Amino acid sequence: DGFVLAEKDLELRGPGEFFGRRQSGLPEIKMASLLDMEMLELTQKEAKQLFSNDPLLEKPEHSHLRQQVERFWETSGDVS
Repeated sequence: DGFVLAEKDLELRGPGEFFGRRQSGLPEIKMASLLDMEMLELTQKEAKQLFSNDPLLEKPEHSHLRQQVERFWETSGDVS
């Protein structure tokens, strides 16, 4: 089955970089298992809510997140 093979490949080689050039290996950022769809859906819902209420992450309680996003795009955000 192709899906089983793809899941095993992902498990063995890692997802690579989503916003970079590496096609395999573990990303530098910590990630939940890509196979955990329930967690990914919840994360997406929470992110949409957060950005709809504070799109530029200007609220004081989001300052650390804003710094992390800026750092990511400065160091890893090459999508060319």
